[in-house]
Amino acid sequence: MNEKSHYNHLLWLTVATVLISTSGALGKFIDMPTPVVIWWRSAIAGLFLVAYCRFKKVDLRITSHKDRWTFFLASIFMGAHWITYFYALKLSNVALGMLSLFTFPVIIALLEPIFSKTKVDVVHILMGVIVLIGIYILAPEFNLKSSDLQGILLGILSAVCYAIRILILKKHATNYNGTMLMFYQVIILSFVLLPTLFLFDGSNIKTQYPYVLLLALMTTAVGHTLFINSLKYFKASTASIIGSAQPVFGIIIAYFFLNEIPTLHTFVGGTLILATVFIESVRSKKSKS
Repeated sequence: MNEKSHYNHLLWLTVATVLISTSGALGKFIDMPTPVVIWWRSAIAGLFLVAYCRFKKVDLRITSHKDRWTFFLASIFMGAHWITYFYALKLSNVALGMLSLFTFPVIIALLEPIFSKTKVDVVHILMGVIVLIGIYILAPEFNLKSSDLQGILLGILSAVCYAIRILILKKHATNYNGTMLMFYQVIILSFVLLPTLFLFDGSNIKTQYPYVLLLALMTTAVGHTLFINSLKYFKASTASIIGSAQPVFGIIIAYFFLNEIPTLHTFVGGTLILATVFIESVRSKKSKS
């Protein structure tokens, strides 16, 4: 890969990171019940992704019955991740929601031995402690009645669901195309969440559809597809380091569009959390080189 090509791919990876970062501001802003928002997000993204897969002639065949269960489980955990994340954003703010979610790389590192039967790395335990300190600093008060603390806890739960989804796919679905995986997950999730259209009032879609479209197409379909495709040109660790800028971009977007100003606690706690993401990404790069 020549230098010009490298910078082009780096640009698209950064664009993907910025697009995915819009999930925070959009999740906070869209005025609809969260399960309904996630249904619309999944259904619209699914239509876009099937068109993309057809255009790019991506093979959509699932090779074994066992893999269907893998796809289904990954979809359930992705849905739980999205729903808890959006509730975290509604209860707290974009900065707290996104930073809590970005505990997921350390959670993956701590859970991976369970999935791959490897030994727990002492460094991962140390990073887990640093993350906990970061979360403690993030929380303005440790009172369960505090909506900010509820948001942080839901953000961490979202991170756990996201980590489990990644580990399931990593263990059982590495032979499939990334865009194809995303397509099946959003389609399955659309069917799973279909009853929410009858359980919640989604009539507000008439006024919210431009923002839901942005979330489904710009954030989910285009952002995630660009990010997945970037893995062809960069190591996963490199993509993770650049991807760790998502909360930073998200906080900037929230500042301009929602007028949310992070506190000093948010900056300090967030710095500790993102530092562990950066360290883990660098360490994983070294271990693979």
